[in-house]
Amino acid sequence: MLKRILLTSAFLVGLTNLALASDVVTTKNIGMELARDIASETIKACRKMGYQVSAVVVDRGANLRAALRDDLAARFTLEIARRKANMSVMAGMDSGSFRKNRGDIRLELNQISGLIVMEGAIIISTGGNRIGAVGVSGAPGGDKDAECAKKGIESLTERLEFSD
Repeated sequence: MLKRILLTSAFLVGLTNLALASDVVTTKNIGMELARDIASETIKACRKMGYQVSAVVVDRGANLRAALRDDLAARFTLEIARRKANMSVMAGMDSGSFRKNRGDIRLELNQISGLIVMEGAIIISTGGNRIGAVGVSGAPGGDKDAECAKKGIESLTERLEFSD
């Protein structure tokens, strides 16, 4: 009888913990300093390739964390870079992969304020957690924008690995 009461009590405590678990959610997100540094390193990578771009970093909720426009980049590149980054956050993958895989809804998504289905944004992750995305605009092609973004993130791999 005592064993049955203990098992029932343990079961009820477990149910209570499950019910409360959804009341508070803990997430990982990109900090301002890392966002700023990724944007800066991304622009430096594009400069080395001869491109003047804008780089925008958003957090996991598509909130703007850092935005930099190189000296000769057109002002419109900031908005395009942000919309690319937002798309990556919304899709949960790099914008180029999403564009390639979801051509069926591309036109509809391009009508949503703040999104654009174009190559040039890369997800930022650490420890299996997506913490944001960096979008780039201004290079002659989304593939080159994405290459700059990858190099910007790769230059800070050590910080990302130790941020868990």
